[in-house]
Amino acid sequence: MRTPLKLAFATAALGFAGAVLAAPLAYVPNEKSGTVSVIDTATDTVTTTLKVSERPRGIAIAPDGSRLYLTNSPTESMIVVDLTSGKPVADWKLGDSPEGLYISQDGKLLAAAVEEDNSVALLEAATGKTLAHIKVEGENPEHAVFSPDGKWLYASAEDAEQVDVIDVAAMKQVGQIPVAKRPRGIGFTPDGRRAYVACELADTVFAIDVASHSVIARIPAGKFSNGITVSPDGKRVYVSNGKDATVMAIDTASNTVVGTVPVGKRPWNMAITPDGAKLYVANGRSDSVTVIDTASLKAIKDIPVGSFPWGVVIR
Repeated sequence: MRTPLKLAFATAALGFAGAVLAAPLAYVPNEKSGTVSVIDTATDTVTTTLKVSERPRGIAIAPDGSRLYLTNSPTESMIVVDLTSGKPVADWKLGDSPEGLYISQDGKLLAAAVEEDNSVALLEAATGKTLAHIKVEGENPEHAVFSPDGKWLYASAEDAEQVDVIDVAAMKQVGQIPVAKRPRGIGFTPDGRRAYVACELADTVFAIDVASHSVIARIPAGKFSNGITVSPDGKRVYVSNGKDATVMAIDTASNTVVGTVPVGKRPWNMAITPDGAKLYVANGRSDSVTVIDTASLKAIKDIPVGSFPWGVVIR
């Protein structure tokens, strides 16, 4: 079985020789299996399974593809995996019940939502140095997502009706944006002008103007809307609906739903390929990842992974 590094070397060599360049890899943390499934997006097959920790949930990847970062609830920490060897190389303490994990676009900072501490941990990605534990108003925070310019963190929480706004430079909460009950997934458009947040108990996606930190649209979604992914060109937002077992596509020009795709049970967090052609959806209760062709808005494959996949990152 090829490791991610060997796969990258092999395909890079082919690309240099004039063949098709390497397709990106999708990494899927399996919460109950304690593993990460590595999917080759060219073939949509699992090429490697990494044993990383007891209960990996949140996941982020270094911009250069060298490291994978995962939250691990039993040890209240972040596990760092070297993707050259596929082995864990560091264990950085975070706090009680860490979940969502995100990396700034420049790769310098990591933000982890720490549920039981009602805080967001901010760390240096290179060293693991803790810069701050930033208290937020929402109880049981789940996601803390960087704006593209790295200026803001938008944080959502299970027991909240708002998005908490963190000033990254000041390392403190500076405001909040009223939305609806149980905000979960958050995604920014590539230009940083808008953010979209799914509110699970309202079955609604809220569009937010980042300059004013205010809601500009309320978009009806499916039952238990939760995960959010934005296309690389910013023209579409995808929302997973946990109870309906669907993914909806939202046109950002009109802020309306333009298509619905059936997927597996309890779709959760998602990721899209850099070219925007394929969307990968973690199905938490089907132990699978559904691949959606974004041009046709059709599911083209279900890929078996480990138990309780939490999300996907692609690099």
